[in-house]
Amino acid sequence: MYNNDLPNRSELPSSNQLLRSTLIAAIVASVLLVTVVLPSEYGIDPTRVGRLLGLTEMGEIKTARAAEAKKESAAATTQKAPEPSKAVSPPQSEPAQNGASAKTDEMTVTLKPGEGIEIKLEMSKGAKVNYEWAATGGTLNHDTHGDNPAKDFVSYKKGTNVERDSGELVAEFDGSHGWFWRNRTAVEVSVTLKTNGDYKTIKRVA
Repeated sequence: MYNNDLPNRSELPSSNQLLRSTLIAAIVASVLLVTVVLPSEYGIDPTRVGRLLGLTEMGEIKTARAAEAKKESAAATTQKAPEPSKAVSPPQSEPAQNGASAKTDEMTVTLKPGEGIEIKLEMSKGAKVNYEWAATGGTLNHDTHGDNPAKDFVSYKKGTNVERDSGELVAEFDGSHGWFWRNRTAVEVSVTLKTNGDYKTIKRVA
């Protein structure tokens, strides 16, 4: 059996060389952390190099998506099972629960890429609203839900990359009930919402 000769002592790196290599590696790692990892993963760009390389925007999107997923996960732990919706096209007038005439509204909003908006109706428990919405220019992620200051929460319906939706919304408790849309496309998308039924007010809240 043939054994390779062990290296001579003179061929081994000295302590100073090892220390120099370690310092260089640490410096390189620090530079990569500040200029690449932090901007691309967390949207943190102290040197502005990440923005020039297009990495900061990537990190900001990742951070926004993570925050959104965390919010949806927390809401899912308290939400009740959604009731099946009844499709209506277009919404039909019905008497309001309190005997007054049903309200009818139409609202159009435009979402920039990455933007989210919310439209809410102030409703009493048991009140009913027929609704229909349609996106123009692309698709939207949506979540039809309700909440109130008492921290009651319910998710009626949600979807991803949806062009339109319609149905009947029945308030499970006194509070705000409505729609949240998020534009995940690279272009502006408009959404037109039509509502008819028993509600006090309608307003954009986000």
